[in-house]
Amino acid sequence: MQIELPYGTRPYVVDLGDRPVEVLRAKALPAPPALEPLIEAALDAPIGGPPLAGRRVTVIVSDSTRVEPRAAFLGAIQRRLPGADVTIAIATGTHGPSPLEPLALPSGVRVVNHDGRTDCVELGVTRRGTPVRVHRALLDADLVVATGCIRPHYFAGFGAGAKAIFPGLGETSAIRTNHRWKTEPGARAGIVDGNPCRDDLEEAAALVPTPQFLLDGVTGPDDAIHAVVAGDVRGAFRAGADRARSWFGASAPPSMLVIASDALPVSASLYQAAKIAAAVAPLVAAGGTLVLVAECGEGIGPLEVVNEAIFRIGVLPRLAERVRVVLVSALDPARARETLVEAVPSVEHVLARYPDERALVVPRASHLICEARS
Repeated sequence: MQIELPYGTRPYVVDLGDRPVEVLRAKALPAPPALEPLIEAALDAPIGGPPLAGRRVTVIVSDSTRVEPRAAFLGAIQRRLPGADVTIAIATGTHGPSPLEPLALPSGVRVVNHDGRTDCVELGVTRRGTPVRVHRALLDADLVVATGCIRPHYFAGFGAGAKAIFPGLGETSAIRTNHRWKTEPGARAGIVDGNPCRDDLEEAAALVPTPQFLLDGVTGPDDAIHAVVAGDVRGAFRAGADRARSWFGASAPPSMLVIASDALPVSASLYQAAKIAAAVAPLVAAGGTLVLVAECGEGIGPLEVVNEAIFRIGVLPRLAERVRVVLVSALDPARARETLVEAVPSVEHVLARYPDERALVVPRASHLICEARS
């Protein structure tokens, strides 16, 4: 059996031979509706929250690591707020300032390309001890509009919602403190209420005194937007997450050999590709092998952060005992050896070691909420 895996700038084609193979995908959804009417309908009927009104408005958009319709969100907001002084703040979290060209932002609008090491204001501390330091653009406004797309996130439950505010515009060390909660059992994809990481970041965002309004797309596993929610940052987000949860669910028996990949931008760097490993962790049997297939054309990312803050505390504890994690990528082998994953030249190299083993293949791993079934 031959299968084409998303990989990066090109697909990765692998021949699995005649071994037993299961390909795990989410259920197909109907074709998505037109986006603009979805946005307008959501803005016409917001779920709680302050009105979409203000003279000085900070609109938060995601950075280049997310595929999102920023222009459509911004256009709808600006049509509803004619004459408002709009600042666009790019939610980069710990990623560092974002490349601007892929975002296609409108000209003539002030842009804050957030750097988590500068221009932050201290607002307090959450009950879990996270210091709340955020970019001052959140305070220099009459209204903050958080945009984004609700899709599974391996430790915050889902992306978007208050996450655009904090950690999106948070200070680097404060974000790291929040992310320590990723080790808790409740910090898993699909879990919102009772998720300590989500609870903490929402408390942090609530310490921002400026009124906040949410405009989020709800994506399906096809990465298309199938619904839009607007209004209260917590309430509207939960309405969107409830819709998304059933779309992304997938289950399979644990396997000794799991091959997982995803498309750009998730496969752009090892920093992002860690999401692939975290997503399929429940599906890898004890003593098994997880083959992570990601081009990593942009490299590893900050090495210590990737090794310690992501893999050491965020990915490896999710795996069963004695699971071997190997990486098929375009990284220089010497550079890849500095990471906590084992670099191998190809998927076929791994398959040769397991000639008769059943393979579980997950082509769009980070787009799923995976569960093991007996």
